[in-house]
Amino acid sequence: MVPDTTNTVEQLLPERHPEHDLFICDVSDAVLKDLMAQMEHPFYSLSKKPEMTVRRYEDGRGNWIEVTPSFKGLATIYDKDILIYCISQIMHKIKRGEQVGRRVRINTYDLLVFTNRGTSGRDYLALQEALERIRGTTIKTNIRTGTEEQMDMFGLIEAASVRRKHGLDGRLLWCEIELSEWVFNAIKAQEVLTLHRDYFRLRKPMERRVYEIARKHCGRQSQWKIGLALLLKKSGSQSPEKKFRLMIRNLAKFDHLPDYHVNFDEEADMVIFTNRGTMVSSSRDAVVIWEGRLDPDVYHDARMAAPG
Repeated sequence: MVPDTTNTVEQLLPERHPEHDLFICDVSDAVLKDLMAQMEHPFYSLSKKPEMTVRRYEDGRGNWIEVTPSFKGLATIYDKDILIYCISQIMHKIKRGEQVGRRVRINTYDLLVFTNRGTSGRDYLALQEALERIRGTTIKTNIRTGTEEQMDMFGLIEAASVRRKHGLDGRLLWCEIELSEWVFNAIKAQEVLTLHRDYFRLRKPMERRVYEIARKHCGRQSQWKIGLALLLKKSGSQSPEKKFRLMIRNLAKFDHLPDYHVNFDEEADMVIFTNRGTMVSSSRDAVVIWEGRLDPDVYHDARMAAPG
């Protein structure tokens, strides 16, 4: 039986009127945020070619996901930039005590600049294709969000529409997205972690995915280790282990991952992430008025330090 979360969502919004439901993304300095579940599990394709196969993953702790692409292919880790942008904007508004909703309107130029992309006609076309892949990707999972455990089929977004200019260039002016209830509930439960701003400067899909895994599991700990075979599984990469090992060697050699140094112990076949100490609170956050709720990073770090 699918959990009924209608009342929960209704309580988050004052009234079901369009002017209350529509949230305009207009914050240029929002801190990058991503959902913990999306960082833990390989929802997205790391391939630049359309990935058409159904993928299923289990983490050994009772959690599993099955990801089914549409005929456009599985949503990619680059397509995920759109969701990171929405999540970051919504969390920024929540921290300021402002009203948010599942329906989000995005200025496409602002999105492209925020995610360190170009603004040519080709970039606008790629953005529309990304929306189509995100909308078409279906997830079946029992991943927990908030106080619920869902065993359901759902999408990352429920719907999307775009407004474009007339004429030859046909550039997108804005797009409107309705986030899925699963994503919105996770945001409201603050099941998010902060990403380094240079995340969008990582050009290789594997670099982004490895950073996400390190951010989720190493967090603010001084160090975290993982076997290469398990890291390959958690990454969702379709590469053979030999090729993946070479990619990790190169990642350790150039050591340009944000927030973490990367070392590869060849003898033990272990990847070691060491905190660079860059996740420091800003001066604005130095004085905090206690309001009875800790930052999600604190809860995450506590769980990592004392599981259970």
